[in-house]
Amino acid sequence: MKKIALCLFATVIALSCSNAQNKEFSNESLSKKLITPENKEISFEEILKKHNGKVTVIEVWASWCGDCVKAMPKVKEMQANNPNVDYLFVSMDKAFDKWQAGIEKHELKGDHYWATDGMKGEFGESIDLDWIPRYIIIDKKGKIVIYRAIETDFDKINEQLKKLE
Repeated sequence: MKKIALCLFATVIALSCSNAQNKEFSNESLSKKLITPENKEISFEEILKKHNGKVTVIEVWASWCGDCVKAMPKVKEMQANNPNVDYLFVSMDKAFDKWQAGIEKHELKGDHYWATDGMKGEFGESIDLDWIPRYIIIDKKGKIVIYRAIETDFDKINEQLKKLE
């Protein structure tokens, strides 16, 4: 009986740790290269430096993702209600042209980057990507205040953005 209780306890601890909210990006994720709209490589760390001192919302998405497309009106509403926030989009599209067409079709305003190896690739793995759309919020000091939010979490996202203004 003690072994069963110990195994159950260990499982609960492991699951709670796996959903923990990270406060900073790993060195591995910071070193990953993404592609700019001009088809040039840039490290995730360099991208984040561009937004230093600003509250930043990162959306990880793809043009083929139904949940991502469904969430677009809420993203646009969030942008309208929080004009002083920077918005950074990281696409998990499978091809450069599909990514570009998705930006244009959905009229996404913000900075855009492409992770060429998709959701299960190195960048996705380095940020523990298990679902898209995925939202990460960074405060003005560069600390992560929300590491994992999805399309059903807009109330939580908007509440956090109001606190950070």
